[in-house]
Amino acid sequence: MDLMDSQPEFTKAIWDYLDILVNDNRLAKGREILAKYKPQFDAAEKAYGVDRYIIAAIWGIESNYSTQMGDRSVVQSTATLACVGRRQAYFKDEFLSALEILNRGDLQPEQMRGSWAGAFGPTQFMPTAFKRYAVDGDGDGRRDVVDNASDLIASTANNLKKDGWQNGASWGYEVVVPQGFDYMLADRAKAMPLSQWEHLGVKRANNQPFPRSSEKAYLLAPAGAQGPGFLMLQNFRVIMKYNPAEAYALAIGHFADRLRGEPPFVQPWPRQERVLSRAERLELQQLLVQRGFYKGTPDGQLGGQTREALRGFQASIGTPADGFASAEVLERLRGR
Repeated sequence: MDLMDSQPEFTKAIWDYLDILVNDNRLAKGREILAKYKPQFDAAEKAYGVDRYIIAAIWGIESNYSTQMGDRSVVQSTATLACVGRRQAYFKDEFLSALEILNRGDLQPEQMRGSWAGAFGPTQFMPTAFKRYAVDGDGDGRRDVVDNASDLIASTANNLKKDGWQNGASWGYEVVVPQGFDYMLADRAKAMPLSQWEHLGVKRANNQPFPRSSEKAYLLAPAGAQGPGFLMLQNFRVIMKYNPAEAYALAIGHFADRLRGEPPFVQPWPRQERVLSRAERLELQQLLVQRGFYKGTPDGQLGGQTREALRGFQASIGTPADGFASAEVLERLRGR
């Protein structure tokens, strides 16, 4: 129960989160995995049209290449969460699905060990996701996403394909946002063709042209006006269906690019900014509720909804509406 409210993608500064997940050791291990299972990645790429580097990135970030899969009983975790907490109906479905998996014989009880929330295997399938997406990659009659690389890679690819993965397209681009830009446009609901973003002065950080200027993207500025911007395409939204945190999806996309041989992000993060404590994040949301900007329930987790509310408040006081939860904006909300 304690772990339910402390997910790092919502509680750490974006730069700290990326530093932890995308590091040299994990990149080296990822390249080994890509080489070791090349035939399986080849087969999955051919069958599902999903980029092998994205699959390898999910494997690396979810379980550090099968070394950190969690050791809690999936049945016990989902049963507990079906009885306690704020998402009981959701976890009831997960609990019943876990029993179905065991009953069908795809996995043995000892294989169904995972995270506190019931996700299991190297790419952390929830039981309902297993039911929807798991496939038998090598034709042995079982869908073993825990110990069988063919099934694991094919099932993860099938998951992304069914969620709308676009073959041959990127997840997004790091971009430089011009001075004086209207950050009210940095909104997931405001997707525009890349050519239109160029017209507004937004350029790729590496000065390369956009390969397909007609593709629609939305602008994400996870560290506000002081940090890098990103134009996010359809495949970024697909990664977010795997895990709904933008920080997570950004880490997956970036890690995949690094595995492919591309360089780190070009622009620096505002590392001098003090990261708000959980109590301060909660207070920030409560103050936004009081002022009529935040419609959600304050939970101390800063996602897209909080950023949208912050942009509204910043616009109302005439500061750049970049949605970044800084110590300074908290002071302004306190009225100091």
